[in-house]
Amino acid sequence: MTVTFPLTGEPLALDLLNTESATGDLVADPAGLAAWLAAQAGRLTPVAAVGAAEVSAVQAVREAARPALEAARRGEGPPAGALRVLNEALAAAPSYRVLAWTEEAGTVASAYRTAEPARRLAAELAEAAAELLTDPRVGQVRACEAHDCVLLFLPAHPRRRWCVASACGNRARVARYYARHKGDTPV
Repeated sequence: MTVTFPLTGEPLALDLLNTESATGDLVADPAGLAAWLAAQAGRLTPVAAVGAAEVSAVQAVREAARPALEAARRGEGPPAGALRVLNEALAAAPSYRVLAWTEEAGTVASAYRTAEPARRLAAELAEAAAELLTDPRVGQVRACEAHDCVLLFLPAHPRRRWCVASACGNRARVARYYARHKGDTPV
């Protein structure tokens, strides 16, 4: 079975939240999570084997990030329970940076985390949620305007209304066309 994700390429925290779509939980099992991690290649530390612990850790971060984001979008403080879960995930796999020095200049390498894969993955996703929650654009995060879609996105253009214009946007345009012309043709 091939799992496809309706929307990727948004900030990582939104991609995580969008794994719970109108069709259900797309990371409910190890195969679904492995497919999502493959779709996020280069954005997260690779996980050698995805199991139940990783699924549980990812779902816990997602369930804490959702109410935190909804509150932040309204300009309110996130619920204390959500912050506790996100902070616990961050603390379970602290990050550290490694300095590297070349002849030209010093550089700071990417952050590393030492922990078992489930905790490391949860910490990376909690960090992505923290970045989104503290981003000044958090109030601009939108829900898709399609009546049957629950996906979130951060619009690059202020007039963007749908998560994917070629999917939800087309369905909305076709529905409007049909509604306008419905009385013109006999059934």
